[in-house]
Amino acid sequence: MTALVGRVAVVTGAASGIGRGIALAFAREGARVVVADLAGADSATASSVLSELAAIGRESVYLRCDVTDEASVAGLADAAIERFGRVDILVNNAGIFTESLVQNMTAADWDRVIDTNLRGTFLCTRAFINPMLERGDGRIINIASQLGQIGGVSAAHYAASKAGVIGFTKSLAREVAARGVLVNAIAPGPIETPLLASETEEWRSMKLAELPIGRFGTVDEVTPTAVLLASAGGSYYVGQTLGPNGGDVML
Repeated sequence: MTALVGRVAVVTGAASGIGRGIALAFAREGARVVVADLAGADSATASSVLSELAAIGRESVYLRCDVTDEASVAGLADAAIERFGRVDILVNNAGIFTESLVQNMTAADWDRVIDTNLRGTFLCTRAFINPMLERGDGRIINIASQLGQIGGVSAAHYAASKAGVIGFTKSLAREVAARGVLVNAIAPGPIETPLLASETEEWRSMKLAELPIGRFGTVDEVTPTAVLLASAGGSYYVGQTLGPNGGDVML
């Protein structure tokens, strides 16, 4: 498993869920990994993921970052480059999900979801892309959602943020592909993570009934897509949205 040997990856929201899985998968493929997350460096989640990375035998570092805050994101970029000299792969995974019908949604709830999921993707990309462009080499992988493609009841703010991520991915890919930086997105379906576990049983039952495959996915069913897009095998993917979604979206 050597697809990413010599590469340096930053994964946001990497203390748990899909982000954690991607960070570990990259390390198994030989990458050095920056685990960026809002949780404190002394938290149990941080300790756990760092222990797993250490067991794999790859150099890693945990950096606290609030992806909605420009100064925090700038600090993440500076610290990552100071530690490893460069960043080859950026995975914009940090995100939140809340439920509310539009008729009941507060502006604060709308702003919080959009700020984390969409603004955070923009801020992190802007912080890391210039050195990639200067080297003529880099991969950016944005974690979207199938709800950004089909919408979802009580999730208009989340769907809007993830649709924005998909549009951002396509636009950025057109800007930078000829300059050596490949930008793509992954739009997972419902995956067994702490985020999904926090949903109501009513929502889970409704969503499960809609899935042709008849079950929720696992993190390990998403991470191979991230490895593909980050590695030489993904060298002809530009502006694509790949969908490990159990058939919830069929294109």
